[in-house]
Amino acid sequence: MEILQIDDTLSLKRTVDGGTEEQRKAVKAIISEVRAAGDQALRAFTEKFDAVKLDDFRVTEEEILEAYHAVSSAVVEIITEAAANIRTYHEKQLRPSWMTTAENGTMLGQKVTPLDSVGVYVPGGTAAYPSSVLMNVIPAITAGVERIVMVSPPGQDGKLPPGVLVAADIAGVKEIYKVGGAQAIAALAYGTETIKPVDKITGPGNIFVALAKREVFGDVAIDMIAGPSEIGILADDTARANEIAADLLSQAEHDPRACAVLVTTSRTLAENVLDEVYKQLPHLPRKDIATEAIENFGAIYVADDLEEAVGAINQLAPEHLEIVTENPVGLLGKIKHAGAIFLGRYSSEPVGDYFAGPNHVLPTNGTARFSSPLSVEDFQKKSSIILYSEQAMNENGAKIAEFARLEGLEAHARAVEARLK
Repeated sequence: MEILQIDDTLSLKRTVDGGTEEQRKAVKAIISEVRAAGDQALRAFTEKFDAVKLDDFRVTEEEILEAYHAVSSAVVEIITEAAANIRTYHEKQLRPSWMTTAENGTMLGQKVTPLDSVGVYVPGGTAAYPSSVLMNVIPAITAGVERIVMVSPPGQDGKLPPGVLVAADIAGVKEIYKVGGAQAIAALAYGTETIKPVDKITGPGNIFVALAKREVFGDVAIDMIAGPSEIGILADDTARANEIAADLLSQAEHDPRACAVLVTTSRTLAENVLDEVYKQLPHLPRKDIATEAIENFGAIYVADDLEEAVGAINQLAPEHLEIVTENPVGLLGKIKHAGAIFLGRYSSEPVGDYFAGPNHVLPTNGTARFSSPLSVEDFQKKSSIILYSEQAMNENGAKIAEFARLEGLEAHARAVEARLK
């Protein structure tokens, strides 16, 4: 990590990882095998990649009860309260169907319908993510999705992490399977003897999961192809260096390719934050991951003034944006591109990751320029409603027919004219 001046090369210093040719071929082969052999392929891949031999993938009620006994009552209460906060926030996103009528008797509207089924992928590997369960499942349930299927790779004991199972139960998931990787995405998309297919797949994963989601897109819907985590911090000389450094590291510990950027109007703060980052790094349990991220994808930019700093942030379009300035709310209206915006000293990014209520599934790799956080709307679809009256047809039919002929579609024109007096 180094201190830089803002210039035209300002970026997150990372390109979207499309995987290697070898990885893409491997994913396609896995998907083809699951489509052809179903559960047999899932068992073989689970044994190969997770070193676990499973006869039955479905999580039992006994396993969920066992998970509750494995975590403290305090943890259960925290997850329950976080779930309530997330549910309250997402309930405000609900939008009803609507209809309008015109004097000539025409009715136009929009019908909002929840998806029938959704698959939620919860990553395993280096860490367990109960928060990912809550953030993906609760908006789907709030939207009215009836069938939610959760998949996650088993540990070497053939089980899922207790915290993940407790979160799934609190969120309301009734169908959970111990399968991960590209094979899990294939099962959700195309079905096996045990796992029935779904209409949409959400949730983060490694490069093989991301490539599998990209491969099945079109046969099913997906949420996004999420990249490694990002944080951008906009700060002035009122910010505290130790807190800013801690927030940068909070994202760096996610992934060796995570991005952590500070844009500040204060060179003194920039220098102090740089010192603090390297003071705090050695004391992190995931220091190796965080160090690689900071060295390769970390940067501190010094701006001449707040206007230049805001412009830099909008150019970066970060997944997470903290504004730690004398008047953070006053800058909110100037921010055009960010997945989630955290205002003020006490709105540290982990507050949004776990507890506040807004979704932490956010656009990465600069896609905040045109994308939004996961929401209730991602689990609904909309149908247009048209009830055209006889009066409206007589008033506008000739115009519609002429428009059709403008495009060379005579049958369209005649379909309208057949109804005209």
